[in-house]
Amino acid sequence: MSDMDPSQIDAIVQAVLRELRQREGMPAPSRPVAPRQAAFSRLDTLTIDLPDPDTPETRHAMGVSHPRDPEGLRNLQSTTPARIAAGRAGPRPRTSSWLLFQADHGVTQDAIYGQVNQEVLDAFGLFTVQTMVQDREEYLLRPDLGRRLTPEAKALIEQRCVKNPQVQVVVGDGLSAAAINNNLPHIFPVIRQGLEAAQITMGTPFFIRFARVGVINDVNTVIRADVVVILIGERPGLGVADAMSAYMGWRPAPGKTDAQRDVICMITQHGGLNPLEAGAYVVELIKKILTHQASGVELKMKSQTRDA
Repeated sequence: MSDMDPSQIDAIVQAVLRELRQREGMPAPSRPVAPRQAAFSRLDTLTIDLPDPDTPETRHAMGVSHPRDPEGLRNLQSTTPARIAAGRAGPRPRTSSWLLFQADHGVTQDAIYGQVNQEVLDAFGLFTVQTMVQDREEYLLRPDLGRRLTPEAKALIEQRCVKNPQVQVVVGDGLSAAAINNNLPHIFPVIRQGLEAAQITMGTPFFIRFARVGVINDVNTVIRADVVVILIGERPGLGVADAMSAYMGWRPAPGKTDAQRDVICMITQHGGLNPLEAGAYVVELIKKILTHQASGVELKMKSQTRDA
């Protein structure tokens, strides 16, 4: 190419531009345009408008060309939100698959780094305390700090909360603020009304920023409830980013682990357990924990013994 005359290069550029104009029905320039000027002029009029990669049709489109068993592949797609039959372009994913992946990844980042809306907390009268975590980056790197409250948080809980209730409900942002924003308005009233109907006393609910599940052990050193429930955002995935979990334990205390807790997970209106139904399940599980005075593995063993 270095041996070509500049006039030859200009001729090639002009020929390419003419072909592009003919394809798009663009009028030819009224006077000759220098190649560089033509290129910049071309960029000024260029628009890139790609289809939305997140529509249901695009998300569930069959990406495999000429599958041997199209019906079987569609049936497989319908059983899971996983990326089945996405297809490929050589060794790489198709452009549509890559755009959808990027879109879903963006949603997960928004969920992780987002904040719970103050309006949602105010609607249920939830005051806010914080764990030992200082910011979101530390939260992701130090799960242990998310299990411990600050001295200021404990003092505020001591001041504002009812002590020794049968059930204490707390809300934690966890790994998805979207989970709280989208689901708390639906699940919280069901839990509160269900406990009232069952004549189970409920403590003063509050919100914990930068919370991990194990923080309920620290909470109960102040509250001293029979059952502590934490509604917390789950780790977002590349299909659902607003799922909530409800963890609960019988008389949580320092040193207790997930083996001594029960959980109802994947609470979301986007392909999971509807938050209204989940609220009813939470109340029924609380009743069971209070009856057996146990949770987690111990609750399962006592239930099996009683059923036998």
